[in-house]
Amino acid sequence: MDDHDPDLMRARYAPALQDELAQIAAASDSTRADRAPVTLDQQSVGRLSRMDALQNQAMAAGTEARRATRTRAIQAALTRLDEGEFGWCDECGDPIPLKRLDLDPCATRCVGCAG
Repeated sequence: MDDHDPDLMRARYAPALQDELAQIAAASDSTRADRAPVTLDQQSVGRLSRMDALQNQAMAAGTEARRATRTRAIQAALTRLDEGEFGWCDECGDPIPLKRLDLDPCATRCVGCAG
């Protein structure tokens, strides 16, 4: 039996990838307000509070950027699943070990080429 059979790969990895996409979307929606512009209200927010708010906004924006990067990686993995290219190293063409894909289904290189 071929461990890298496209149908087996889809059954093994597609549900987890779809679930992670849904979790990322939910997390993004729940933190939308944290990324909103910080308004200047000198009556209710002191200078240090505004600096904290700006820092929190920047951290939320950074987190959202990482979510976007991971979303693109997941979408690319799902495309590879659709095209039957999932689980094969982009560099050497050898199969990526299933244990590596279990850790990160978005991996595009085998251990030797990623190293």
